[in-house]
Amino acid sequence: MFIRKQDLKPFASKVWLASPTMHGDELKYVTEAYETNWMSTVGPNIDEVEKLAAQKAEVKYAVGLSCCTAALHLCVKLAGERLYGKPAIGHGAVEDRLVFCSDMTFDATLNPVVYEGGIPVFIDTEQDTWNMDPIALEKAFEIYPEVKLVIAAHLYGFPGKIDELRAVCQRHGALFIEDAAESMGAAYKGRQTGSFGDYAAVSYNGNKIITGSSGGCLLTNDLENANKARKWSTQAREHAAWYQHEEVGYNYRMSNVIAGVVRGQYPYLEEHIAQKKAVWERYKEGLKGLPVRMNPFEEDKSVPNYWLSALIIDKDAMCRQVRDDSMAIYRPEHGKSCPTEILDALSGIKAEGRPIWKPMHMQPMYRCNAFITVNGSGRASTNAYIPGSAEDVGADIFARGLCLPSDNKMIPAQQDRIIEVIKRCFE
Repeated sequence: MFIRKQDLKPFASKVWLASPTMHGDELKYVTEAYETNWMSTVGPNIDEVEKLAAQKAEVKYAVGLSCCTAALHLCVKLAGERLYGKPAIGHGAVEDRLVFCSDMTFDATLNPVVYEGGIPVFIDTEQDTWNMDPIALEKAFEIYPEVKLVIAAHLYGFPGKIDELRAVCQRHGALFIEDAAESMGAAYKGRQTGSFGDYAAVSYNGNKIITGSSGGCLLTNDLENANKARKWSTQAREHAAWYQHEEVGYNYRMSNVIAGVVRGQYPYLEEHIAQKKAVWERYKEGLKGLPVRMNPFEEDKSVPNYWLSALIIDKDAMCRQVRDDSMAIYRPEHGKSCPTEILDALSGIKAEGRPIWKPMHMQPMYRCNAFITVNGSGRASTNAYIPGSAEDVGADIFARGLCLPSDNKMIPAQQDRIIEVIKRCFE
């Protein structure tokens, strides 16, 4: 690194990637839960969160759950019941167990498929939004025409090409699950993300745009599906005076205490989005002149929630970087940099960044799964991927991209310092 350690004077307190922002109303509703003894998985806070979540997402019903992964799991079960007459997808021939999934995402998007015995098939990423590529999805249906379920995420709060993805699903009679965990409050063509899928999920995890420290909601326009999800989330208890069980259930219901935190956060969603947008725009302006670009979106169609600001380095401005499954090394070079060098420099001033999501087809547990690019069936990339390949867009973004400190409480002076450190990496 050409930046001397003595030049990296750290911040007095750490600048986080994304941390919770509390306002005080949360404590009011948590205290009400305590004082009225509604401390379990029923109560007025849960009722209100479900109402607020449905209204914001522009759907009819929301089901409050312990986390977004639980919501996605129940989405998969609902899809399996609709497709196969039972709440599972992991039965029958291998071809009936395949599910098309976003490749560049957090593994919670697709782990529920595995919970249910399904087999993820990973669809490559497109450059315009860093989300699932509709052309690659169409190619996937040409190779596996029997697939009937697609799960797509909106990366870092920036909507994917939803109309194109849905159109491909409709042509092939497939259901569409929308993972809106990172994109609450984002919109596509004037509609909220989470309102496009046959089933959808949002997250209230501790670092999300609003938080309950944990929690999530399943979103649907079908009352029967909402009621099934509520039943499954409370151990699938039947309507009887005793504990009667006729199917597998889960302990997935949201706590009324957690719901109190979420309830107190909802009025501040738009404020948080505005703050996140200002962070993204300050980075875009401040990094002008460097061989980098901010994470993209379709400006004529999408309104992101700007949850995480990320950048990608131009191919010809990358110094040599190699990663294995747990470590990364790079060779410093004047006028060039790489994600590892920038992240090291940011860490030196106590600012938290992180690599882009490592694509799922590069993960050890999924390297044998099928991976589809726009040119057809691809194969798993190595960690020593060299930028510039015509295929494997996700691996290229992972190699050249990183997430920047995006906390909405970061002040302009702190962000200016971060920008200056990034500039120094390219000297």
